[in-house]
Amino acid sequence: MNPAPKLIAIVEDDPAVRDVIAAALGRAGFRSAEFACGARFREYIDAQRPDLTILDLNLPDGDGMDICRDLKRRPALADMPIIILSARTEEMDRVLGIEMGADDYVTKPFSTRELVARVKAQFRHEERQQEKAAQTIEVAGMLLLDLRQYKVFVQGKPVELTPTEFRLLRILAERPGWVFSRDQILDGLWGDDKVVTDRTVDFHITNLKRKLGKAGALLKSLRGLGYKLEP
Repeated sequence: MNPAPKLIAIVEDDPAVRDVIAAALGRAGFRSAEFACGARFREYIDAQRPDLTILDLNLPDGDGMDICRDLKRRPALADMPIIILSARTEEMDRVLGIEMGADDYVTKPFSTRELVARVKAQFRHEERQQEKAAQTIEVAGMLLLDLRQYKVFVQGKPVELTPTEFRLLRILAERPGWVFSRDQILDGLWGDDKVVTDRTVDFHITNLKRKLGKAGALLKSLRGLGYKLEP
């Protein structure tokens, strides 16, 4: 099943410009929602989250900079890309737009081909970030597991682990806060092929705590229950 086309909000008071942008986005395979003023867009954004917003600055009911700043302050919308589209061409306006949280700044007059290319670039960046996040696990802002390269970092510094230690740490890190019994850890490490005792887990945990240094404090032992990685 193919995913739904990306939804782009167009906040622009000039109907001719809105139509041109919407048509160009439609040809590129995107959906669009159009708004002539900031108030209507604010009402919409409370109920619907676009995948990206193209935002004019000179709106009839306010400054688009304020909208940009407010969107980036809202946790549910902070990661939504915003492309400012404005007739303001001064360097200071560009700088202010980026400082307010805009992800890109396009000046008028503009090329629809370039605008669509910039929209696509934002989504490619987003996909790369998501892919990168799926390949790493971060715990408590100090422990990072690189699942692709089988590397572990504590506060940015690499830590040498054995393959078994890495797999054990990954089991705990994929469910931070969950308590795993020794048997569950053994099953995760060796499955039906395990020929070791549950004390083997204690041995590896002890080594992990030592090698991880400060991050070793994240490994918690619960008497009679097992182990967990504290988030």
